[in-house]
Amino acid sequence: MMFFCLAGYLCNAQQQQSKQERLQALKVAFITKELKLTTEEAQQFWPVYNQYFDEIKQARKEHPDDEIAFEEKVVGIRKKYKEEFKRVLKDDVRVNRIYTVDKSYRELLRKELQNRQRFRKFENK
Repeated sequence: MMFFCLAGYLCNAQQQQSKQERLQALKVAFITKELKLTTEEAQQFWPVYNQYFDEIKQARKEHPDDEIAFEEKVVGIRKKYKEEFKRVLKDDVRVNRIYTVDKSYRELLRKELQNRQRFRKFENK
């Protein structure tokens, strides 16, 4: 009995990890395409972006109920990474585009999730 419970848990954990990996791959493809990153730029960009994104996630954890404090922290993080992104992308326009492309990806993901939820509700009726 315990084996079946453990197997079910492991399968669910693998599915969750697989979903996260797919979402990460979609994000990488979307941002790479939108920023028109070369192979060399992408190799330099993604480690910096991942650090940036980790700091954003940490800021959200630190300020879960205070949107103003969170946004202030985000502005500080963006300022901090602006120069690092510029070293890779060589252009202020492309650096600023990172933030709009990132927002576009989140909006696209949010809309897709809403569409899937609506579709599931429709299927269940």
